[in-house]
Amino acid sequence: MLNASIVLYHHAPAEIEKLVQTLRDFSLISEIYLIDNSREANPAFEKLPATYIYTGKNLGYGAAHNIAIRRSIEQNIPYHLVINPDVLFEGEILGELLDFMESNKEVGHVMPKVLYPNGDNQFLCKLLPTPSDLFLRRFLPPKWTQKSNERFELRQSGYDKIMDIPYLSGCFMLLRTKVLKEIGLFDERFFMYPEDIDLTRRIHQKYRTIFYPNVQIVHNHEQGSYKSTKLFFIHTWNLIKYFNKYGWIFDNERKEINKNTLKKLNLS
Repeated sequence: MLNASIVLYHHAPAEIEKLVQTLRDFSLISEIYLIDNSREANPAFEKLPATYIYTGKNLGYGAAHNIAIRRSIEQNIPYHLVINPDVLFEGEILGELLDFMESNKEVGHVMPKVLYPNGDNQFLCKLLPTPSDLFLRRFLPPKWTQKSNERFELRQSGYDKIMDIPYLSGCFMLLRTKVLKEIGLFDERFFMYPEDIDLTRRIHQKYRTIFYPNVQIVHNHEQGSYKSTKLFFIHTWNLIKYFNKYGWIFDNERKEINKNTLKKLNLS
C-alpha cells in the first residue's frame, strides 16, 4: 500500500538505521528505497532492510526521489512517502495518515505536525512565496521582517487544526501516486530547495494539500544554506529558477491561492 524513499548524501548507515526500521515495522509498507547521491557507493547500506540504489552522481533531491516514485507508479502502489533522513517518528502515525487519505479521496498530499528535537513547533505551513518572502528575510534583521514572516508561515492559524496549505515542507510528504501520475513528479530543474514548493503547488491546483496536526514527527532541521556558502548559492540559484517558472512580481495564480488560503483560515 505504501512505498517510501530516502535520499542519501554521505550518510552513514547507522544514521538512518532507526528510520528504516521504523518504516519496515509498519505492516502496510511495501518497499523502502535508499537513493544514494554520494560520491561513492556504500555497500553497508545493502545490509539494511531496504532497496539501495546508488545513482553514481549527485542528481539533486527531487530527481533522486523521482527514481523511487516512478517505481511506485509502475507497481501501482497507492501511496509514496518522501522522507528526510533526519526525521524520527512512531510508526503508528502512518496508519492514521493513510486512514485520513483513504477517507478523503480529494487529498493528494499530507504532512503531519513537525517538531524540533526540543519539542518546539516548526512552522512549515506556508503561503506560496513572493521574492520578498524568501530573500528579504534572509538578509534583513528578523525584527524588520517579523510581521511579514508570521503571515507567510501562517503562525496565527495556531497550527492546531487540519488545514489546506499550498506550500508544505519536503521533509515528510505522504503523496497519492495517482495524483503524481496526473500532475507530474518533482521538477528536476530544481537541484534542491524549491522542489517541495513547486510540487505542493502543482498538487494544490487540483487536489487538497493537507496539514494534519493530530500526529507528529521530529525533524532535526539543519537549514544548511544558512551555514554553507556553497549551499547558499545553490539555494539562491534554484529560487531564481522557481520564480522564472512562475513569475516574480506578476503571478496571478499565487495571488489567488494565497488569498483563498487566508480566507479559509480567517486570516485575511
